[in-house]
Amino acid sequence: MRVAVDQSFPRLLGDIGGTHARWAWQESADSALQDISVQACRASATLLDSARTYLAATGHAHPHSACIGIATAVTGDEVRMTNNPWSFSISELKQSLGVKHCLLLNDFTALAMSLPGLTASDLCPIGGGVAIAGAPIALIGPGTGLGVSGLLPAADGRYCALSGEGGHVTLAATDEREAVLLSLLRRRFGHISAERLLSGPGLVELYRVSCELHGRTPIDMTPPEVSLAASSASDPDCVASARYFAALLGTVAGNLALTLGARGGLYIGGGVVPRLGAAFNGALFRQRFEDKGRFQDYLRAIPCWIITASTPALLGASRALDLLPAD
Repeated sequence: MRVAVDQSFPRLLGDIGGTHARWAWQESADSALQDISVQACRASATLLDSARTYLAATGHAHPHSACIGIATAVTGDEVRMTNNPWSFSISELKQSLGVKHCLLLNDFTALAMSLPGLTASDLCPIGGGVAIAGAPIALIGPGTGLGVSGLLPAADGRYCALSGEGGHVTLAATDEREAVLLSLLRRRFGHISAERLLSGPGLVELYRVSCELHGRTPIDMTPPEVSLAASSASDPDCVASARYFAALLGTVAGNLALTLGARGGLYIGGGVVPRLGAAFNGALFRQRFEDKGRFQDYLRAIPCWIITASTPALLGASRALDLLPAD
């Protein structure tokens, strides 16, 4: 038996990344998300402080339930974030918020749960054919880290969202140029995960290694500064970093699509690709996405989209609460 639509409201909904904490309130099953707020994580000492700041600022009190997508693996009561110093106990958070339900899940699991509700206005297509209804769906997203999830069809016709840490798979080179690039980075970091380069900090690393390869001295830049310089073509190493980024993301996304059999399509979330804008080379991404030898035709048919909606994971968090058993 599923929970009645009016039993778990009002809801406090959160989407917590390495850099930003996004919050929303949902009054009832028929109401849209309201009072959506984006805070810098560094503005609060803890997750609870961030939630309380939001509730105080919006005047909301006594949520019945809370669901928070968080950018780390949730494997038990104790949660420690990967790219953020926050750590906490779920049971203590539940008690402090005074909620009946307190559901914590990976932020990209929450984002995956939002995908069936996205519309054409929430997406920017980047090639491929037509999505196969009822087929698996893949999700990847470079932000402060690299999120990976997907949706698998269940027997009842709905989808089951995946929860994993696919952003930490080993990144492999596909040509000699990338082999040299990864060799230079391996001297500094040892293991090179996909997240090491396919993230905001990774974009900066790609800029720095491009400078090294060309004998130029890098300057201190933030991910948004690299993105802006790539978009304006004002710095050749920033332009190069954006090209490396698109190519490497295409390779990793193609691997994910093959692994899941994602004929329902692949979605790109996170903040990095939208911020790159025209500097994100969709044709290069698509070329590398499809470059899988005998399975090129299989991948050529898979559509890909960039998610342009601002806070879709908050909707996914609400959908996760819909699946809880009745009180």
